[in-house]
Amino acid sequence: MAHKFPIGIQTFERLRNDGYVYVDKTALVYQLAHGSTFNFLARPRRFGKSLLISTLQAYFEGKKALFAGLAMEKLETDWIHYPVLHLDLSGVNYHEEGALEDLLNMHLRRWETVYGKDGDTNPGTRFMSLIERAYQQTRRQVVLLVDEYEKPVLDTIGDPIQQTHIDTLHGFYGCIKPCEKYLKFVLLTGVTKIGKLSVFSALNNLNEITFDHNFTSLCGITEKELHPLFDEDIHNLADANATTFEEATQLLKDRYDGYHFKENTDGIYNPFSLMLALHKREIGDYWFASGTPTYLAELFKKNHYEISAIENTSYSESELNEVDSFNDDVIPLLYQCGYLTLKEYQKEFNNYKLGFPNKEVEKGLLNFFIPFYTGRQPRSAFDVRCFVEDIRSGNAESFLTRLQSLMADVPYDIERDLEVHVQNFCFLLFKLVGYHVHAEYKTNVGRIDIKFETDKYIYIIEFKKDRSAKAALKQIKDKKYFWPFMSDPRKKFLIGMNYNLRLKGAGKFVIETI
Repeated sequence: MAHKFPIGIQTFERLRNDGYVYVDKTALVYQLAHGSTFNFLARPRRFGKSLLISTLQAYFEGKKALFAGLAMEKLETDWIHYPVLHLDLSGVNYHEEGALEDLLNMHLRRWETVYGKDGDTNPGTRFMSLIERAYQQTRRQVVLLVDEYEKPVLDTIGDPIQQTHIDTLHGFYGCIKPCEKYLKFVLLTGVTKIGKLSVFSALNNLNEITFDHNFTSLCGITEKELHPLFDEDIHNLADANATTFEEATQLLKDRYDGYHFKENTDGIYNPFSLMLALHKREIGDYWFASGTPTYLAELFKKNHYEISAIENTSYSESELNEVDSFNDDVIPLLYQCGYLTLKEYQKEFNNYKLGFPNKEVEKGLLNFFIPFYTGRQPRSAFDVRCFVEDIRSGNAESFLTRLQSLMADVPYDIERDLEVHVQNFCFLLFKLVGYHVHAEYKTNVGRIDIKFETDKYIYIIEFKKDRSAKAALKQIKDKKYFWPFMSDPRKKFLIGMNYNLRLKGAGKFVIETI
């Protein structure tokens, strides 16, 4: 019998009572609950953080019946009901003045109806007093669970109101540490660990479990958890798409697996996309369809970052572990948001090599960037199928003409970094249509701006701003950029391109073949 999938369900109690399928994480939940008092976990959006918070709430509230048949049932014997304060910072438009204060006051008023209130009006000191009263009234320590702790800051990158949110949250979270003797367990979850939020200077006793070997699979689904629990659902997916069980399994793996949160650990499937694919019996880009923050693309444009450099970059754990939302380096933010993952651990340098976790993320992120470099989607300017057919057939002049049409909409205000902008767009486009693309490809005499390959052709492209396309072609020939490929029997296209925003229709190009 096919499973009932908890699409959009993030409440453990409802999930268990209504018969939805649940991947048993309760052994890890027990281990977490009986470890450090103060904890922090960062995971990508829609990775099960809210369900984890809800599971912990049910556990600390002593709801034994919900854990029947799960690992927790055998691990826990006491089932004590602790006072639980659950703070969820999602679901608010933080660009509106006063939105954060209103939300904090709403939670405080709700808790104060249970534990009483004093005359204080400051959210932070009200919070401290409330924790103390909850302890005194119940004679049990308080459990504090905070979901999406940094959302007011992430949502307002580039908005002056962000600093107001930072100040408010710093004051609010800073009141947690002085309440240590009243607290049983604290967990803050979010997508990122933002240095400038200063939460972690006020809470310097937090146990950071983001990179902890013990909790790498606390959120998400491993290969061992996928089988055999979901094998019948994979068979249904295979039948619906006229493929085999093995092929359907590989499709799921290629599309949704591949997240690593520590070296030498099992890959993790994105649970949101995996569940939807099995529920709908159709492979799709569900995680991206659920929303991608536009500030990522804005940060790339603002900092003139070369998109081709996203993959195969190396960072230390400390660099990846803390994000400064005002920093020029967007790669750690991409990692923490789930668009990049750990691919390789370089022990000699104590660094991690990064890359896209799977095909859904790679295709989705590259496609997401396209409008930010052209002002519109490719299909509104030309038929992508024709573009691909021109490349495959070696009709370089035709695909370059189509490329010019698209580049005609490049905004005029990026002239200072025009070459990077054009190179980023070309890299995105060629990558999206499925070709093996290299930007800034190194040879022994220089770097090729763009190189990409098909089964029959190798294309070598050099860009020049405000210089002739002939000068760009001359550089290819003078520096013999084609030389590393001379033993390859495929036909080579040497393409020099000029791009000048002041010229209507913009680009000019020259082509030679060898």
